[in-house]
Amino acid sequence: MAPSELSSAAKTRHALIGLGANLGERACSLASALSWINNTGKAEIVRRSSWIETDPVGGPAGQPAFLNGAAILETRLEPSELMGLLLECERVHGRVRTIKDGPRTLDLDVLLMGNLVVDSAGITLPHPRMHARRFVLAPAAEIAPDWLHPVSGKTMADLLAALDGTRSWGPAPGKELAGRTAFVAGSSSGIGRTIAQELMLAGAKVLIHGRRADLLASNLESLGHGHIAIEADLSIPGAGKSLAERVFDVAPETDIWIQNAGADILTGSARHASFDEKLKSLVQVDLVACMEACREAGRHLSRRGNGVILTIGWDQAETGMEGDSGQLFGATKAGVMAFTKALAADLAPKVRVNGIAPGWVRTAWGNQASDEWQKRAERETLLRRWGAPQDIAACARYLAGPGAEWMTGQIIRVNGGAVRS
Repeated sequence: MAPSELSSAAKTRHALIGLGANLGERACSLASALSWINNTGKAEIVRRSSWIETDPVGGPAGQPAFLNGAAILETRLEPSELMGLLLECERVHGRVRTIKDGPRTLDLDVLLMGNLVVDSAGITLPHPRMHARRFVLAPAAEIAPDWLHPVSGKTMADLLAALDGTRSWGPAPGKELAGRTAFVAGSSSGIGRTIAQELMLAGAKVLIHGRRADLLASNLESLGHGHIAIEADLSIPGAGKSLAERVFDVAPETDIWIQNAGADILTGSARHASFDEKLKSLVQVDLVACMEACREAGRHLSRRGNGVILTIGWDQAETGMEGDSGQLFGATKAGVMAFTKALAADLAPKVRVNGIAPGWVRTAWGNQASDEWQKRAERETLLRRWGAPQDIAACARYLAGPGAEWMTGQIIRVNGGAVRS
């Protein structure tokens, strides 16, 4: 996302949108719409559902089946402005309104924006018919099961269950972290935010962390009730240990600790800093605060007799990359990965400690990288694509869960099979 587009003082909100298409290459149209929205710099796609095929509701008989889905966006646009953006996206993708509820190349709707209730000529929030439409609620409940409908007070999962005439009984499939509590350092945006959402979907209670209160508040809205935000600046010496102490004071039951926080030296004003200033920032936030926080978390988890700690390294810290960024991130992330293995040895057998070493992942820097970098990332990756935050989050979910109970002291490369000379 272009930083300049989100530089206003407007409140950052999460929005839940619905997508549908029943003409042309439907899946391509839906994916293209999300890319178009993301590339405007006015909204960032945080998460999308899987696509589901449904019969048309209303409109002329005999029209093709729809492909439907939902997505969570982060934006500073007002509701009417976001609706205008979606209408423009429809126009760009060939939407022409001639028949009410007729076939369409693309259909986009704003379903929810945080907990806003709006009734104006251009938009009504919550969407007035979402509670009665399974093709809306099924994908919405997939990616935001705990998001509260601000009028009914029911979650998306509850609304779907009511529509289906069912009630949950017993443990839900895919909720392998139910009853667990996870803290994710550096989870107000990017990879960390996606990890927090993934652990929530797996059933965990989640504590999120960041430096900006507005982003934390927005993220809590999308996570739903029962989750906690903690604000702390890890660039301050000693802040890592203090953060861990606060987390275990607030939620002593925490048994999953994910240290994702990192200094951003590639976007914003920090990209103009000197080499020495960038090094100081990375060493403090990425390495020192990581060691402080994980050591303190490890002490608490060892005392209770179990737990999981995950750190975030970098795949090229082991192979080397040219340039200032290669030296800066290589040194600090190599330190993180070495520390991870040492901590695993110290905390075994009670606490499992592993690290994830991401490759080329399309975060804020990747979205605005030059064509040269775009091509290089694809060329160096066997799967010929950039990674997404969701790729890292899926690995974190696995390592935090019961399927990885015999894994500790490992650094897992999640890089699409990157090969480098």
